[in-house]
Amino acid sequence: MMHLAGLCWWAAALPLLPLALPMAVHTRRTALRLAPAAGPERGLAGGEFEGEPLRLLLIGESTVAGVGASCLDFALAGQLAAALAMRLGRPVAWRACGENGITAGEALERLLPQVAQEPADLVLLVFGVNDTTHFSSSHSWLGSLQGLARHFTERGAQVVLAGVPPLQHFSALPWLLRQLLGWRARLLDRQQRALAQREGLACCATSLEMRPEYLALDGYHPSPLGYRVWGESLADGFVELALPPKETEELALDLSV
Repeated sequence: MMHLAGLCWWAAALPLLPLALPMAVHTRRTALRLAPAAGPERGLAGGEFEGEPLRLLLIGESTVAGVGASCLDFALAGQLAAALAMRLGRPVAWRACGENGITAGEALERLLPQVAQEPADLVLLVFGVNDTTHFSSSHSWLGSLQGLARHFTERGAQVVLAGVPPLQHFSALPWLLRQLLGWRARLLDRQQRALAQREGLACCATSLEMRPEYLALDGYHPSPLGYRVWGESLADGFVELALPPKETEELALDLSV
């Protein structure tokens, strides 16, 4: 079924390529380029809480590198850690390992060696935009995600796949590119959801109402507000995964009273 969906995308996209390719080249040449976020790649959120910190590791593309924010505290890593700390009532020690423009396959080769021995309780894999725009094959896309995820699940970490961002809302792209790439992004998202189900992983959708203020000046990456909303949405999506079973049961009892 996934293979058929990919064929359908190519069947629809091929006649439009003579129009879409010049748009893509022009957009690439004229797009505003923002630098990755400054500051250390590690941090601690929720320092006011007691207890052993939850060890959060993010691996991914430009959003993990914090493009669109001034520092990583205001990007996805810091915002997600802060949201988790507030929800769990415990410190969250985070590390971000991201690279602008990287695909999942390239991350398997270049980023994984950097964090292969990193102690982590929760690992978030954030990919999809570059695999969409680079037209990564389904085999490469799924194999790379599987390789990244298995390394950490075998070390006892909980692995979560972030939903592929909705490229159809990226205002930096011309309308036709938004539609074609948005369709392909949804296809990759469905493929990774199927992978998550097969591998026993969690998958958190990127289901945000894309308002203009959620995008940075380049119209392509999140703004600090966008990162905050996205981080809080992700925290809501998998906060139960970070809670020990005993605490989850106690929370359920409190809510039922």
